[in-house]
Amino acid sequence: MTEPLEKAFAEASKLSPEEQDFLAQMLLDDLASEELWEQAFAQSQDKLAQLADEALAEYQRGETKPLEESL
Repeated sequence: MTEPLEKAFAEASKLSPEEQDFLAQMLLDDLASEELWEQAFAQSQDKLAQLADEALAEYQRGETKPLEESL
């Protein structure tokens, strides 16, 4: 465990049990959410690459315009 994490846990241990549970749940939720994002991006790399290629081709064909003109 890193020193900053040890320090954070030491400070958290001073909280009431209810606050500790709340903090723990927030941390667990955040870690789970991060894992879901990583999985989603890992599974979508081919599609993202295809979309990027299509966007670049449209740009090269002159089929795009600056965002300021679109608004």
